Amino acid sequence: MKKIMVLGVSAGVGKSSFARKLSEKKNIPVHHLDSYFWKAGWIESSEKEFSEKQQQLVKEDRWIIEGNYTGTYEIRSEKADTLIYLELPLAVCLYRVVKRRIANQGKTRPDMALGCPEKLDKEFLTFIISTYSARKVKMRKRMVQFIEESPHHKVVFLRNQKQINGYLEKMAEMPASLYKDNGFN
Repeated sequence: MKKIMVLGVSAGVGKSSFARKLSEKKNIPVHHLDSYFWKAGWIESSEKEFSEKQQQLVKEDRWIIEGNYTGTYEIRSEKADTLIYLELPLAVCLYRVVKRRIANQGKTRPDMALGCPEKLDKEFLTFIISTYSARKVKMRKRMVQFIEESPHHKVVFLRNQKQINGYLEKMAEMPASLYKDNGFN
């Protein structure tokens, strides 16, 4: 486990927090795709610019890249050895998005580009609600596809907070030298 993609069913599922904690436990640098996609003032990077940034990231020996960004998924999946997918209920995701907005009012989160203060609008909530079910199906297919691409690929599917916490706890307790012997590398 040296090149890890962290994906999730929706905003608010906890991808950024999970990736940050996993990075601390495994001592692998984490990259949040939102911080590469967005520029100050919530300006989007061009597709070319965003792709080039990721092509540089995946050349590193070890990484955790967090974020869905379907349009550039292949850049990451071609180099990743592990896909970790978080899937919590829609109500939990929505609650967390609202909570995150309140907690970070007027601030930029550490997983975002500088100059992109936390915001929440009707369009974003509508996006989360309207894409949740379809994204759930798409992400599950993506997990199957990833595991079928190589016998060396690993998929971790975490469906609730207890599983997420347990996985992170297991990573903290397991010495790095044992990851390989226990199927975690």
